Amino acid sequence: MTPPEHPAATPDGERESVAAEDDPAHSVTLSVAAVARRLGVAPATLRTWDRRYGLGPSDHTTGRHRKYAPNDVARLELMQRALLRGASSADAAKYALAAPVPQPRLVVRHPAGPPPLLTGGEFDTGSPPAGGRGLKLPGASRLARGVGRAALAMDSSAVQLLLADSIAQDGVVATWNDVVRPVLGAIATRWEHSGAGVEVSHLLDECVLAAMVRATPIVAEPRNHRPVLLACMPEERHNLPLYPLAAVLAERGVGVRQLGAALPLDALSSAVRRTAPSAVVLWAQLPRYADPGAVSALPRTRQQVRVFVGGPGWERGIVPAPAERVRGLAEAADVIERAVC
Repeated sequence: MTPPEHPAATPDGERESVAAEDDPAHSVTLSVAAVARRLGVAPATLRTWDRRYGLGPSDHTTGRHRKYAPNDVARLELMQRALLRGASSADAAKYALAAPVPQPRLVVRHPAGPPPLLTGGEFDTGSPPAGGRGLKLPGASRLARGVGRAALAMDSSAVQLLLADSIAQDGVVATWNDVVRPVLGAIATRWEHSGAGVEVSHLLDECVLAAMVRATPIVAEPRNHRPVLLACMPEERHNLPLYPLAAVLAERGVGVRQLGAALPLDALSSAVRRTAPSAVVLWAQLPRYADPGAVSALPRTRQQVRVFVGGPGWERGIVPAPAERVRGLAEAADVIERAVC
């Protein structure tokens, strides 16, 4: 005979118990409105999915109120993931109905406390609406629109899956130019008009950084005998574009050293003296950081160092000789590869 499970004590003194999903005494169900908030869609959308594709609540209570069980929500999340990846509604519904549903672990708090927590699907009945208004992406690819929807829904897993698929299919350059840049621009435009979306921008930045790091191979035997230093201009903190550049160069067998954001000028000069690089790439996102004096102040070494500057901050700035300006990810990778290899 199996002994019953005893509630486990939580740090705040409450008692938790793990409830089996099929135990009706511990079932956690949600209303249409709560599930709509969870998914960031309109309640009418859920009713349409129920009517057209059979993806509706399995529980009907008295008063004809419809309640979604954890399995129902999990299938809706599968459908939403498929939609984010570019599937049609019909195909996404077929996938959601056919795919195995991950079995969530339900944690029920005693006595009355916060809303029940579904840790498997990370669903919280008290969460605010996730979707909000969509991003303006005219002419963007279906994949870019999917990344935009996933970012607005604060679904980092979906964003990273979409980015990984894009990198695997089309490469880093196409992913950066055709997917990441349009979405970043749309989020920036949304913030300029409404003042909202900073958290979405930060989430997307972290997802892109993680995707680019994963796409960057380790170059054990670089083609260039001296490394390429990638750094931001002093005080410039926007270093995200240096990661796809590092990934592309590493794919081509070029060894790089990432120095990150806002590196002080004396530290940058020290790095140049210590590593004797074949090239230095300095990024400026904003014009106020595109300082020609900082470029001219780089130390001279015995061996020639090619200096490149990139980023929108240099568009109207003066690039001091012998530094060269590079425009765009593909051009920068080509020019740097030719210069150091």
